[in-house]
Amino acid sequence: MIERKRFPFPSAAQDAQAACLATDTPQTCSSAYRLAYADPDFLLREELRPVRLQLELLKPDLVQADEGIDSTVVIFGSARTPHPEAAALRLDQAERAAAAAPADASLQREVAVARRVLANSSYYEQARKLGELITLGTRGSENCELVVVTGGGGGIMEAANRGAMEAGGKSIGLNIVLPFEQRPNAYITPELCFHFHYFAIRKMHFLKRARALVACPGGFGTLDELFETLTLIQTGKIDPVPVLLMGTSYWRRIINFEALVEEGTISAKDLDIFSYVDTAEEAWAIIKAAYAL
Repeated sequence: MIERKRFPFPSAAQDAQAACLATDTPQTCSSAYRLAYADPDFLLREELRPVRLQLELLKPDLVQADEGIDSTVVIFGSARTPHPEAAALRLDQAERAAAAAPADASLQREVAVARRVLANSSYYEQARKLGELITLGTRGSENCELVVVTGGGGGIMEAANRGAMEAGGKSIGLNIVLPFEQRPNAYITPELCFHFHYFAIRKMHFLKRARALVACPGGFGTLDELFETLTLIQTGKIDPVPVLLMGTSYWRRIINFEALVEEGTISAKDLDIFSYVDTAEEAWAIIKAAYAL
C-alpha cells in the first residue's frame, strides 16, 4: 500500500525559506515582493485587523489542542494582591511613613489601604491552594482533567499558577499587552503562556474550555471578566458552569446583587448563577460535585 502525503504542495515554511534564496535585485528587495504571510509591515496594516483577530483566536486553540487541553478552571483576581509577607512589609513601611508625618492625610490613607491589602492577601494563599487542589484532584482523570488558567500576571493569578506548578502540573496564562502590570509570572507552563492584543479574544479563550470560574477579590479587570461570564450564562449564550465568588465579605461589600433584584433589573433566580465561598477547599468541593470527580 502506497503511503500518501497529506498534501502534495510545499509547506508555507518551505516556501518562505525558498523565497529567501532569491538574488537581491530592486524587484526582490521591494516590500511588494515579500510573501504576504512573511511580511510584518503588511500584517500590521489597519485593514488586516480581521486577519489578526482570527490569528489571535486560532493560535491558542491549536496549541491547546496539541497539548490535549479541553477542560479548564479559570481563576480571576487582582494582580495587586501580594503574598502575605509582601503585604505585611508594605503595611510596616506605610505605618513608619505615617508616623513620621502624622499631619499628612495621604499617608494615613495609605496605611488604611495597606491594612486592607494585608487582609486580602489571604486570598493569595487560597488561590495557590486551589491551583494545587485542582491539579492534584484531576491528574490523569479519564472523566475530566482540569487545567488551571489565569490572566497570567502577578498577585492572585501568580498564586493560582504557582499552586498548579508546585503540584507538578501544567497551567495556562493569558497575558494581555498593557503599559503596566501585565508580564507573565514565573509559574505558567512556558508552552502555555499566551500573549493577546485583543481583550475580546482573550476573554473568549478564558471561557471556551471553562468548566468552572473562581473570582477572587479584584478590580476593574476581575469585575469585567466576572460580569461577562454572568451575562453569558444569564442570557443562555454559554452553558452554566459553577461561578464561585471567593471571599464572601469582599464581594457582598463591593457588589449588592440583592439590590439589583429589588430594583427589578435582574431576576431572583439570577442569584443562583453564582455561589460564595471563602476557602479553596469549599471551591474545590463545589467543582468536584458538579463533575462527579
